Order: sequence, then structure tokens, then C-alpha cells
Amino acid sequence: MHNGFTQELARWGPLARYDTVTRLQAQAYCSRLARTHYENFSVATLLLPRRLIPHFHNIYAYCRWADDLGDETGGGQHALDLLQWWREELLRCYDGEPRHPVMIALRNTITRFRIPPTPFLDLLLAFEQDQAVNRYDTYQQVLGYCRYSANPVGHLVLYLCECHDERTTPLSDAICTGLQLANFWQDVARDLDIGRVYLPGEDRQRFGYADADLEARRFTPAFAELMRFEVERARGLFEAGMPLIALVPEEVRADIELFARGGLGILQKIETLGYNVWQTRPVLQKWEKIALVGGVLWRNWVRSFWNGRTKTP
Repeated sequence: MHNGFTQELARWGPLARYDTVTRLQAQAYCSRLARTHYENFSVATLLLPRRLIPHFHNIYAYCRWADDLGDETGGGQHALDLLQWWREELLRCYDGEPRHPVMIALRNTITRFRIPPTPFLDLLLAFEQDQAVNRYDTYQQVLGYCRYSANPVGHLVLYLCECHDERTTPLSDAICTGLQLANFWQDVARDLDIGRVYLPGEDRQRFGYADADLEARRFTPAFAELMRFEVERARGLFEAGMPLIALVPEEVRADIELFARGGLGILQKIETLGYNVWQTRPVLQKWEKIALVGGVLWRNWVRSFWNGRTKTP
């Protein structure tokens, strides 16, 4: 367990003696967590309407705590017990009086945007699955994991954007699953460090990449072809989900597009490395993130310009 989260758990965990926390203090706690823990979060929210940012911070804080309870507490039954505690704290937002600062702030978001408990609870299923499953035989099994680990985040974003419906949800699922897969292919080496393998067994067998090669982290022509296949499959999901951008409110289109373009950027970096993610972890440099933002802003300006032209009598 990393030292920072050890302190957080002692202060705000199930054994803590809770002090009275005001909503303003709770909001400040969530915003501080969001700004200090996730290097891409400030970029991802750069284009958001200011009024939505505290609510994004609250959603992020919920996810950050759930992730750390699953990954930073030693795993196994202890992690499962802590995740069950987090589930109970969430349900206080709906049926009782929240105590944890994240939940106090989150209740305001839940009430304001009428968010049901399902996406929050689904996320916990993914973190619980991590305690029992660390390898996947089929691509369908990986997609099943993404249904809980990634897609609920998209549903929460749609609720914040007030456009969660039967048209937007499947498109959001495609983008979020694409983002999760891009993260998996970016972090093949990091995941193996903690005993997790998301490259499906059926795909490794199909391309002739043996378990012994995987454990030895060998970069071979078979591995390059395997990664090429997985990258293209993830890119197809992003392409399938891109129509979502036209369906969300105009004020959030640039930000939604930025999420998707960031995932596509990671896939492009993997290609640029010749698919050798064993040697180098593909990450977007600061200038590349700035270029992404610039490209998204330009495309949105062009769309707005031409939409304005077509509406002019």
C-alpha cells in the first residue's frame, strides 16, 4: 500500500472516527484529490464548462478511492471487505446520511443530475473481479470486464452532460471500452508486474505467442503482430463511437472528443514504437497533449462555423 493512501485510509477508512464535514469541505477534498492524483485529468477537463468541473471531481474521487481500495490494500479478502464497505458508504448517499467526504460531495452530484446507483455499483464489480481473475482466455471475457471497469464511467459522464439515453449509451460504451483497451495495451508490462494479463489467451495462441514468451517479456514478430491486431481492434471501437460527439450538448463536445482522441493518440504511440511496449511505455508528451487540444478546438470551431452558415437564411 502506498504511503499516501495508507494515511487516507487511516483518516477516512472504515475504522476512522468521522468528524463533521461540511459540503464545501467535502467538495474541496474531492477537487484536491482530482487535481493531485491523475496526470491527464487536468487536460481532460480543460474544455469543460466551469459549472461541471466540481461534479467531475466528485465522480473522479469516487473512482479513485474505489481503485485504491482494490489495488493498494494488499488484495484478496481484505480488499473485498474494503470494497464492500465502500459500497455501503455509497448506498448512504441514496438511503441514509453520508459520512465520508467523497460521499457527502457526491450526494450533491447524484441529486443534481438524478444519477441512479447502478453505474457506481457496476464499477465496484470490476474492482472485485480484479481480486479473483488476473488472466482472460477470450476477447469476449475482456469485453465483459470492460462492461464494468470502463463503460459505467461513460454512463456517469452522460448523466453529467444530461444526455444519457438509448442513442448515446452504446456509442459511449464503444469509446470507453476503446479507452480501456488502449490502457491495457499501453500497460502490458506494468500489468504483468502485478500478475495481470489482459491480452486474451485465444489471441496469443492465434499469433503463436507462447506463455513462456509472455513471462520472459520477449519482443518477437509474433508479439508485434498480436499487438497490431489488438491496436486495430481498439481503434475500430473509437471509430464506432465517434458519432457520440454530435449527440452530446455543444458545450461538452470538445471535451468528449478529447477523451476519444487521447485514446487514439495512445494507439498511435504504440504503432510508432513498432508495438514494442515491453521496452518502452507509450505515453503522450506534453506537447502532444497540447496538439490534441488544439486539434479538437479547431475541429469544433469549424463545425460551429459551418453549422452557423447552414442555419443562416
